[in-house]
Amino acid sequence: MTTPQTATGTFTQAQLGTQILLGWSGGHPSGDRDVAFLLTYSLGDGQDGPEAGERAMRTALERSGLQVGGETLDASESPNLPVKLLVQAGQAVLTLPHFTAQYTVPREWLAAARAEGTVHGMFATRPWPAAVPGQPVSEESLRSFVCDPEVVGTSAHCLLPVRSLG
Repeated sequence: MTTPQTATGTFTQAQLGTQILLGWSGGHPSGDRDVAFLLTYSLGDGQDGPEAGERAMRTALERSGLQVGGETLDASESPNLPVKLLVQAGQAVLTLPHFTAQYTVPREWLAAARAEGTVHGMFATRPWPAAVPGQPVSEESLRSFVCDPEVVGTSAHCLLPVRSLG
């Protein structure tokens, strides 16, 4: 049995820097269906530099009830978790206490999210300065970042129920 820990560090929103939301879908390990993914990350351009931003992101995620470097949390089993996903009219809106972002999702992502009823959220503490807004991210670059053991091990992972307004 584990005991929840409260994050005690302090941070400012400016230390987090530019935070980005990126979605994609891909095959489930069983190979019989697709899974929808959402990645949140920082560009590392926050006040006090990328290292301070990484610490600030870790603190923000832990204060949100997410475990950095641990097992995947199932948000449907934690109704008080302040991490919410709303999918409506081709948009995904992710809300955390320190971050709210809207992302126009591809049709394939939307189909996978609706079919599964969940989206795998990956919340990276490591900055990714190469993936800037408005510029396409290649599949190879995305795979390299999200499969890097250093990135995976310093991220929080959460299955988010797909909610809609109606």
